[in-house]
Amino acid sequence: MPWKWHQTAVGPGRPPLAEETAALIQRLARENPTWGYVRIQGELRRLGHRVAAATVRRVLRRSGLPPAPQRASQQTWRIFLQAQAHTLLACDFMHVETVFLRRLYVFFVMEIATRRVHVLGVTAHPTGAWGARLACNLLMDLQERAGCFRFLIRDRDSKFTAAFDAVFAGNGTAVIPTPPQGPTPTRNDGYAQPAPSAPTDSSSPANDTCVRS
Repeated sequence: MPWKWHQTAVGPGRPPLAEETAALIQRLARENPTWGYVRIQGELRRLGHRVAAATVRRVLRRSGLPPAPQRASQQTWRIFLQAQAHTLLACDFMHVETVFLRRLYVFFVMEIATRRVHVLGVTAHPTGAWGARLACNLLMDLQERAGCFRFLIRDRDSKFTAAFDAVFAGNGTAVIPTPPQGPTPTRNDGYAQPAPSAPTDSSSPANDTCVRS
């Protein structure tokens, strides 16, 4: 009786990578721009996914994500804000119209992590010296917490002068102007929109030095 050889059909190559795992690889790469392929592979293994470093590289290439050094250099403004939120202050002006049809400018500073807003002063004629005095007042209000803030974000308004920046530099706080045509964190959160008409016309007192009388 002649023998017949039967061979079980086997699908070509390895089984495809699960979509959930591929999405996790992309997420880890985006949220951790300094992680290389091997670092991502190790994190996946810790989470219960056994994936080769070559597979991680292939997924990222297919997704248009560059290697770690390039991803780190392409870190976006939004990622910077998320990573440094607890060390960030942001300041801006908003304006109000009084019942006497007079425009007043309100200067405020927001702690990004907690969204706490410090309304520092109101005036009809904002000047660089006025803003610098209010910056001094803010640092005194923050007291020992002032040293926790490493960055102050502001826009490129001419009312922010070198004297204003110098107040924060003396505190060890770096001033970061927003990119041209870039988002201001306070505006994105709705704090710097024109406010409803104010009931009265007033201005906030500010001393000529950083020491209040």
